[in-house]
Amino acid sequence: MGRVVNADEAFEAWTSGDLRRMLAARSLPTNPIDRHFLLQGIVKEAYRRRVDPEMWRICIETGLMHLEEFGTIAPALQKDMGGSLPRVPSFAWLATVMAEAGRVEDAVRVCEEAARFGADDGTQSGYRGRGERLRTKHSKARRDGQPLEKRS
Repeated sequence: MGRVVNADEAFEAWTSGDLRRMLAARSLPTNPIDRHFLLQGIVKEAYRRRVDPEMWRICIETGLMHLEEFGTIAPALQKDMGGSLPRVPSFAWLATVMAEAGRVEDAVRVCEEAARFGADDGTQSGYRGRGERLRTKHSKARRDGQPLEKRS
């Protein structure tokens, strides 16, 4: 937030890219900027490996944690980034995994919450459009009698 902060284990963990180290640092106190990038790094790596049920669980658990904490993280992140939020893909990954599990309404709520924060997903229509597309796809699949993806 405009001042030098000593690197702590959360910073070292997320910059290492080592998922085990990032998971261990998840319970450590840190500043909001490093917390954001730590949680986003965990979601990214777990999403990438989501065929593994444990990674799928970690993706959802950490993504929800990130979303829950984002109200505290966003102001610091916005200030640190010169007044605007950077792209926040962890909520898109979370919504995708939830939709793949058949939890479409939860996925839509994730998108709506991310949009309320002003987070950007990198698409033209943003998180609001992403949520609408998920809801439309789900409704169409139900109308057409197509099976919805389910994972527990």
